[in-house]
Amino acid sequence: MLTVAVTGATGAQGGATARALLKAGHRVRALTRQPASPAAEALRDLGAEVRQADFDDRASLDTALAGSDSLFAVTTPFGTDLTTEVRQGKALVDAAAAAGLGHIVLTTVAHADRGTAVPHYESKRLVEQHLGASGVPWTVIAPAAFMDNYATGWTLDGLRTGTFAWPMPADRPLTLIPAADIGAFAALVLQRSGEFAGRRIDIASDERTPAQMAEILAGAVGIAITHQQVPLAQVRQRSADLAAMFEYFTTVGLDVDVVALHRDYPEVGWHSFADWATAQDWPTLLSAATTNRRH
Repeated sequence: MLTVAVTGATGAQGGATARALLKAGHRVRALTRQPASPAAEALRDLGAEVRQADFDDRASLDTALAGSDSLFAVTTPFGTDLTTEVRQGKALVDAAAAAGLGHIVLTTVAHADRGTAVPHYESKRLVEQHLGASGVPWTVIAPAAFMDNYATGWTLDGLRTGTFAWPMPADRPLTLIPAADIGAFAALVLQRSGEFAGRRIDIASDERTPAQMAEILAGAVGIAITHQQVPLAQVRQRSADLAAMFEYFTTVGLDVDVVALHRDYPEVGWHSFADWATAQDWPTLLSAATTNRRH
């Protein structure tokens, strides 16, 4: 039985990893800035130990990591900025190294090691490089585009009117993965550290074009949905970072060997885009989108 410290435990990737580890019978130490939050309470109910930790407070990291066997690490530029993400990511790696942990599994993004010029990919590459020089056994798992994002934001708003608004051509394939599969793969890596130490692995569960996604979403939601290509200039008005990402998706592409992953790691239970879409509670999601737009 492992004791695994999990950062971002109240978020999508960390939460999925914590649940997968608990299900496999391991001890989870959920690190969060807000240990009294409903998400933290839900993890406690599942058997996790919740500890307060702040990436900008080294003492809190040292205390939270002490006695752990390994660490699942996630950083995010959203809600902060890229400089903060790099600083916090390096601080987390340094604290894990000082605590003498046996394995760090860092989740970043697919292709972050390829010089994409996408700002939030480049910040993650800097954290990856720091991890590689830390002296601690490490693995980088690098997820493709998140399926979960298709049930939020402008995509969800568009679905209400029968539009799948996405800043890519209808026929350009994109590799995809849900948070649940990231968590399942991370748990696998943490449990088989000897096999995965020193490896960087891009991961995805499925590959679909926007036209195919619109068709799948139509079947899941139960209404006619058509793909509408959002101009990159429109995305750029919201975020130059995201515009750069979608430009990369369109021009270079986010290729990940989905077939090999399914073949080599069937125990992950990979979910197709159709699996994910069918499992969503669309009436509640679409109702919430309508309510939010009224306020």
